[in-house]
Amino acid sequence: MRDTRKYLRFPLSYRIEHWLLVATFTTLAITGLVQKFAASGVSQVILRLLGGVETTRVIHHTAAVILMLEVVYHAGALGFRVFVRRTHLTMLPSYSDVRVAVQALLYNLGFSKVRPQQGRFSFEEKAEYWAVVWGTLVMAITGFMMWNPIATTRFLPGEFVPAAKSAHGAEAVLAVLAIIVWHIYHVHVREFNKSMFSGDLTEGEMIEEHPLELADIKAGVAERPVEPLALSRRKRIFYPVYGVLAAAMLFGIYAFVTLEQTAVTTLPPAEDVVIFSPLTPTPFPTALPSATPLPITAVTWADGIGGLFQSKCILCHASPSGFGGLNLASYAGITAGGASGPVIVPGDPEASLLVVKQAAGNHPGQLSGEELALVRQWIDDGAPEK
Repeated sequence: MRDTRKYLRFPLSYRIEHWLLVATFTTLAITGLVQKFAASGVSQVILRLLGGVETTRVIHHTAAVILMLEVVYHAGALGFRVFVRRTHLTMLPSYSDVRVAVQALLYNLGFSKVRPQQGRFSFEEKAEYWAVVWGTLVMAITGFMMWNPIATTRFLPGEFVPAAKSAHGAEAVLAVLAIIVWHIYHVHVREFNKSMFSGDLTEGEMIEEHPLELADIKAGVAERPVEPLALSRRKRIFYPVYGVLAAAMLFGIYAFVTLEQTAVTTLPPAEDVVIFSPLTPTPFPTALPSATPLPITAVTWADGIGGLFQSKCILCHASPSGFGGLNLASYAGITAGGASGPVIVPGDPEASLLVVKQAAGNHPGQLSGEELALVRQWIDDGAPEK
């Protein structure tokens, strides 16, 4: 009979916030990891399904903005519960959580027959919550550095930008693994918890997972009663303060997104110019002049090949720590090759790995036909630097 009664655990607003976080996290994870591991076959398939790397970045940035807006909402909802409603700070970690964690470890290993009793939030749930807080903070800071590298290097050394890229990718992998290994096990594998769908738990589930909270509910001390006058007074204080803070946070998000339109302009935009315009018209029947062949000059790294790679390739291959250990930001880097060996064979473009990869198409930094022909000519000429 004890399973017939249900206890509200998550109101509708909590559940909407949770599923919005699930949607944004999943989108960020997929669109971010396929860029980090762009050379893998699975990533190539997903990138094509999403419309290419540029569209994938737009989706990634949009999901990031939604996540930041959710942070603004969560800060307000949390502030309202703490300041206005005077809700117990049950999500804060404490020394008792360490004791419960040790007891849970001993119970799971079979050294103790007593399962630890936990309250409103278990130590596992607290660890997950604060991991999300920490991970969001790290991803926001490193994301800003990559989104706005020029602004970052005005205050910090340039090495911080590639360091932010490494930290951003590593934190993404860690977060995905934590969800797969920790969250899915505790919520879906060990015992399927339906409270984020229905909002409530049965009495049996409460006894099993949150016996101390159930005891507080039955004792009538789970929630603090709030006097109407005190509630009204606190609301008059809270709403203006949160309004100012929310406006500041929203302005910060706007600056985050619009501070820089692009990182570095490597090539000037194309312009239409008049090559030759005669001062006076030439009367007919003067014969048309014969075409004068233009002299063919050698293509060199300094003449434009270096700039071409700067515009197309350095997002992934800007240093020896880039994809495949390949650095296309300098002549020394391209001649040194990467983890797969040399990428160009001077005098033989068809044997050059760079040409083979580009000729296959669908590369994240795909060159156009004219650009690839220029690279072929450069390699065929011996890949000169100057």
